[in-house]
Amino acid sequence: MGEDSESGSMKVIDLEDLPNVGPAIAEKLREAGFSTIEAIAVASPSELSAAAEIGESTAAKIISAARKLADVGGFESGDKVLERRRRIGKITTGSKALDELLGGGVETQSITELFGEFGSGKTQICHQLAVNVQLPRDLGGLEGSVIVIDTENTFRPERIIQMAEAKGLDPEEVLRNIYVAQAYNSNHQMLLVDNAKELANKLKKEGKQVKLLIVDSLMAHFRAEYVGRGTLADRQQKLNKHLHDLMRFGEIFNAAIVVTNQVQAKPDTFFGDPTKPVGGHIVAHTATFRIYLRKSKGELRVARLIDSPHLPEGEAVFKVTERGIEDK
Repeated sequence: MGEDSESGSMKVIDLEDLPNVGPAIAEKLREAGFSTIEAIAVASPSELSAAAEIGESTAAKIISAARKLADVGGFESGDKVLERRRRIGKITTGSKALDELLGGGVETQSITELFGEFGSGKTQICHQLAVNVQLPRDLGGLEGSVIVIDTENTFRPERIIQMAEAKGLDPEEVLRNIYVAQAYNSNHQMLLVDNAKELANKLKKEGKQVKLLIVDSLMAHFRAEYVGRGTLADRQQKLNKHLHDLMRFGEIFNAAIVVTNQVQAKPDTFFGDPTKPVGGHIVAHTATFRIYLRKSKGELRVARLIDSPHLPEGEAVFKVTERGIEDK
């Protein structure tokens, strides 16, 4: 469990320890969602000055101090990057073919996006990963707990029980290690990532490290609330912050981030599949791995790796059964 101690050491710093931050300003910052040093470190001076009702120059000083304390935003040498990469864990999906496509499983410190039409297996894979991350490391797990941000009311404890029993795990224990929050709108969804950080810190102290954060689905609220071209820039800006908050969570806790996404019709396509994921370039550039899922015959599903920093494009066929995600 000691592998994340270096990222845990920076969490004991209170907001009040920052220069220019007294109890009143700290209270305002917390109310605005800036509850950790990291949240302040990655904020802009204008955001902070608006939230705490302070001048931008004071806000800039607070951010600068937070960056030093949180060790955020500086350069690091290649060997340090390699050392961080060595800490990466991988979670099995339950299918060897799908694991191979992902280079050994779903990676920590990365965002994996699952996109496809209704019934293509996105939520099924999320449920399976929520069970598998709790497995011992030699069985493809990370002995970790899970946080789920559920935007479309798709989390089913009954499904977790089926999958846990199929793996020989105690279903009640597995459910106890999954923390689910319903997101009611896009602002709430973004705020839940801050809440997730607080919960992950609390669980870490109890020896239950969070190793997986699921957002199912990423875009539903954003699409529903920002309708029409005029709102697109505003939506993309918020989406960008949300994705970077998720990425930061993955780095701080050495956790895997898995998001699901819907597809929209692309009527100008004459060859290949006439669908594409929603969210535009921001999601495309921020997600580390993008997997397109589609239905095949019966229980069979096809996964195609569309984007990855170092893996070749390819396809894998797997099954969704009562037991969970399995090889065909």
